[in-house]
Amino acid sequence: MAVRIFITGGTFDKAYDELGGKLYFRDTHLPEMLELGRCKVKLNIRTLMMIDSLEMTESDRIIILENCIRCSEDQIIITHGTDTMEETARVLGEANVQKTIILTGAMIPFKFGSSDGLFNLGSALACAQCLPHGVYIAMNGRYFPWNNVRKNKINGEFEEIAVIQ
Repeated sequence: MAVRIFITGGTFDKAYDELGGKLYFRDTHLPEMLELGRCKVKLNIRTLMMIDSLEMTESDRIIILENCIRCSEDQIIITHGTDTMEETARVLGEANVQKTIILTGAMIPFKFGSSDGLFNLGSALACAQCLPHGVYIAMNGRYFPWNNVRKNKINGEFEEIAVIQ
């Protein structure tokens, strides 16, 4: 069976307007990233929204949840902005959907050339195929259960909230 990828925007998909000096959304960079990474996994890709996660509402999170529930695949990746990724992970985790759901993103836009997005996408693809049902965040070569992760905004990385025994 294929892995489902839902695109929601975030830094992962931002482009840079050189004239205006601002980041914006046009189209997802996902197909280019998958080609560059030589991905051979069967995928079903759907764009749900193209927004900065700081602008994401609870209604947007419900749209993501409903799409996860309705899709036939039980291995799902969600590309998402890092600023509120753990909030969306919480909504999905509390819903207890019996699928493997991985949220991933990037700290630097893919189009900047030095992005962590390609590595994070590859990690998410591996995690989706290997981890048991549950909701996880995959960033920087690590994965975290939805209920034990936070973005450390000082260090610019995701970390465990507490060590679970």
